[in-house]
Amino acid sequence: MSKQSKSVFGIFAESVGLYFSQLDKFLKYMTFPVLGQILGLGLVFLITYFYSQNLPKLIDKYPNINDFWILIGISTVIILPGLAIFCKAFWEYLVAYGAVNSMFFNLQKSKKVYDFEAHNELIKRNSLKFIGLWMLFGIFSVIAACPLMWIICGIFAVYFVLAFQVFTFEPEQSPWGCLKKSLLLIKGHFAQTFSLMIMAATLTYFLIPQIILKGFDYTGISNLIAGLIMPIVNIIPELNLEAYNLGSVTHTDYASMIVRSTVVQILIQYTLPLRSILWSNWYKELNGNITQQELPKTKSGTKKKRPSTKLMEESNKKFSKKKIDDNILKRAMEKDDE
Repeated sequence: MSKQSKSVFGIFAESVGLYFSQLDKFLKYMTFPVLGQILGLGLVFLITYFYSQNLPKLIDKYPNINDFWILIGISTVIILPGLAIFCKAFWEYLVAYGAVNSMFFNLQKSKKVYDFEAHNELIKRNSLKFIGLWMLFGIFSVIAACPLMWIICGIFAVYFVLAFQVFTFEPEQSPWGCLKKSLLLIKGHFAQTFSLMIMAATLTYFLIPQIILKGFDYTGISNLIAGLIMPIVNIIPELNLEAYNLGSVTHTDYASMIVRSTVVQILIQYTLPLRSILWSNWYKELNGNITQQELPKTKSGTKKKRPSTKLMEESNKKFSKKKIDDNILKRAMEKDDE
């Protein structure tokens, strides 16, 4: 592992610059994964709202449907379209965790990103390991929900932050191997990694959302959106907190809270590429800049293949009946050094 050549601030500044240099393309790329989730959930709640409002009329007109299992069946069917859209968008959002990493070296080298579908396909073709890695993070999140484990899990969260970069650039690693390799890379660089996490969180979780929210408040967009959802919000009972000297939470408060939290969540998800670029940059730095150096040779004297090349070849063997154009895949990956 080579000596670190860039400062933490240098890594952060370069990553932010790369993201904003292709902001229009990243916004377009993330639109369905982000807004698709909102659309899906919105359809579920909207259809459920109108269904519940008109249910008494439907029962009066069609008495036969006034059966518990029939009502459950109808409720399930009417939410399926919205649920399907949400699940599809959520999966694409998870795939973006790996796909943006795959775009990083092209972006750094040519300052351009392209062939988004090819990068997505590289992740989807290794979907079993990808799902396995997400399952490990799900278990980790459940454990982290316990207050007694917050400090310990917070420390491990720093050590595991490069797991998806390892998954993308070293496809031979198992899900558990991705976590171990991430821990190995971060070992000795905990403080620097934690500093990068603080800077990334401050920018993408606080500064950008707050700036946009201030703009929405100033232009009246927040109030406009809150007014549109008031018919649904009115169903929620007001919360009386006078016993705690906090007054009561009105429907207007509910609407404002929903709008603000939704906008913040959308902006956090839209800035996923920025965080992925940052951690790909940090992975490259800690892994010894292997993508810019001559790759080591095997015992037979041949050069070791790049992880991306190995993944492409393995994918073609495994999915021989359903290949995608190799030229598309090659254009999506960084060209070998001449």
